[in-house]
Amino acid sequence: MLARKGLLPDGFLLTRLAEDATQPSRIRPKSQRARFITKSGSCNVAHKNIREQGRFLQDVFTTMVDLKWQHSLLIFTSAFLCSWMLFAMVWWLLAFAHGDLEPRDPNEPGPVPCVTSIHSFTSAFLFSIEVQVTIGFGGRMVTEECPLAIIVLIIQNILGLIINAIMLGCVFMKTAQANRRAETLIFSRNAVIAPRNGRPTFMFRVGDLRKSMIISATIQLQVIRRTVTAEGEVIPVCQLDIQVENPLRSNGIFLISPLIISHTIDRGSPLYEVSAQSLATEDLEIIVILEGVVETTGITMQARTSYTPEEILWGRRFVSIMTEEDGRYSIDYSKFGNTVPVRMSALSAKELDHTRGVQDSGPHEGKPQGWGLVRAGRGGYRRGGGRAYDDTAAKPWYVPAEKEEEKKGQKKTVKLEEIGREIEEETMEDMSD
Repeated sequence: MLARKGLLPDGFLLTRLAEDATQPSRIRPKSQRARFITKSGSCNVAHKNIREQGRFLQDVFTTMVDLKWQHSLLIFTSAFLCSWMLFAMVWWLLAFAHGDLEPRDPNEPGPVPCVTSIHSFTSAFLFSIEVQVTIGFGGRMVTEECPLAIIVLIIQNILGLIINAIMLGCVFMKTAQANRRAETLIFSRNAVIAPRNGRPTFMFRVGDLRKSMIISATIQLQVIRRTVTAEGEVIPVCQLDIQVENPLRSNGIFLISPLIISHTIDRGSPLYEVSAQSLATEDLEIIVILEGVVETTGITMQARTSYTPEEILWGRRFVSIMTEEDGRYSIDYSKFGNTVPVRMSALSAKELDHTRGVQDSGPHEGKPQGWGLVRAGRGGYRRGGGRAYDDTAAKPWYVPAEKEEEKKGQKKTVKLEEIGREIEEETMEDMSD
């Protein structure tokens, strides 16, 4: 419908999964691999043999909100009908006990009834509906003849208000649930692994179809895999966090346009030993969780998806979908999931590091980089160079300054104070008086 109105390009399906129709198909195993989070974000876990079912009744409101719409409407309708029938029976019993159901001559005056114009159970049922929904047609009303009828009227009104409040609250919560806003947040159907800045990088794309912003948006990545401990214990669900590539050292994002979220595969990454050949046989699932506050309603929302090894493309990267037109940026969502092949080694990041001669301790383990401040000259400071020093004579920053003085009139060697990195020795002549 949105495509017909011109809000979205033709051929783009308004779902949370954006994919390229021309994407080359990948060979999948015959049996579908189980996953914890589906592509639509729902939890794919079945809870069976729950013996304490009464715990759900202790939180009736949450249980009602979690139910499907057809079940909720069925419960609401049944609640109204049962309350109407129950109080209809009460009004009929009051009329029967007071003798209002006995036939009388309309021309002769009789005793004042508890409720006027009640002659059968049908008329009592109609009066019960009028009382609870406050219609008041005027044909039937409670008199002051029976105090018990007044008490029943008050109880029915209070019970009707409670049922209406619960129904309206459940309907509001079901329509304003956070996952409704997540329907317009889309993730790329496939994730990719491609080189970026010389390192293998795991990437996927996320976008927001609405113009209203997601405030304080954060994104979190987790790997769920089966692990075995040193004692032989099998842990079926082992959750490991993945650091998102962000210069601010946080998971916050500004989702003003579709973004490519990346994770650099380094020595601390759970994907460090994954290669192009072993990717298809890996038993893992990468879960993506996007959280934020809806700008228009202030409700906290969460969007989820996951990527299995069959949905991770090796040696491909996403195409650009942003162009500048007439002084503003334009996004082409028809290319949201498009990828192109890139040259990339089939080796894992660990194998690439060994090939380059990088040991497990890291390329600069224990070596301060050349960005520390160095006290140079007389009372001044200068910023160190951009290279790491030789660790053959490396010393910690807290080593006190060493001075070797010689006799007056001769040369003396002064080693400057070290702050963050080692500096070269400086030789200067002793100034004579």
